Amino acid sequence: MKYIMGRVISVMLMLALLAGCAAQHNQLTQVSTIDAILAGTYDGTMTCSDLTRHGDFGIGTFDRLDGEMVILDGAVYQVRDDGKVYCPDAAVKTPFAAVVPFARDITQRLPAGTGFASLQEIIDRAAPNRNLFAAVRVRGSFRWMKTRSVPAQSKPYPPLVEVTKTQAVFDLQDVTGTIVGFRSPPYVKGINVPGYHLHFITDDLQAGGHILDFELTEGVADIDLCNRFLLILPEDDRFGAVNLGVDRSEELEQAERLREKK
Repeated sequence: MKYIMGRVISVMLMLALLAGCAAQHNQLTQVSTIDAILAGTYDGTMTCSDLTRHGDFGIGTFDRLDGEMVILDGAVYQVRDDGKVYCPDAAVKTPFAAVVPFARDITQRLPAGTGFASLQEIIDRAAPNRNLFAAVRVRGSFRWMKTRSVPAQSKPYPPLVEVTKTQAVFDLQDVTGTIVGFRSPPYVKGINVPGYHLHFITDDLQAGGHILDFELTEGVADIDLCNRFLLILPEDDRFGAVNLGVDRSEELEQAERLREKK
């Protein structure tokens, strides 16, 4: 009897541990902070394998800032500065990423001609609580899509605002694909990108990147509202040495908010 009880307790403890490792519903999990990336902290700290334990949908970048990350339906894609999409090894690490176990709360059909600015307006009306995180997925056809990616960096790493001056920009015409990203609350300044941060990948997995602008032909937006936030910070010396007390809002505007007209 004691043996049986011992086995039962062991199984229960194992299940509890597994549950603790599982992705939490309505939780956005983030690795590092956007200000650390702006300051040039590009060494990866979490593997893609570990990252996807926290969610099947998200965006980020890779070790040494080697391209743009898109996580869709549990698969991790890497859009490098050559414009091509790669499937990185599970052991590849990320210095910054955000993921959720995507579960749709709101669906909104989008009219033809929707662009980056009008998409934000539509989502803000459909999900007016700006104090929650919102994971945004748009599946559709696009008359054009303008994206960018950045090259892998070498030490000593330059700040992100310098890296984006040499970014590769891609003009995609008549493509179908998925927008993946987040609307983050204004109070996460310095931690994540307040407002909208969106990446893109084509259905044929041939192109994508960080979105600069687009024009939709037809599409549907799904929104997952998240009231939980888990921030996982690096413990290495590089992160410990970076000055996170500096206001980098202007750098973020230049590096992440730059919109290029079609």
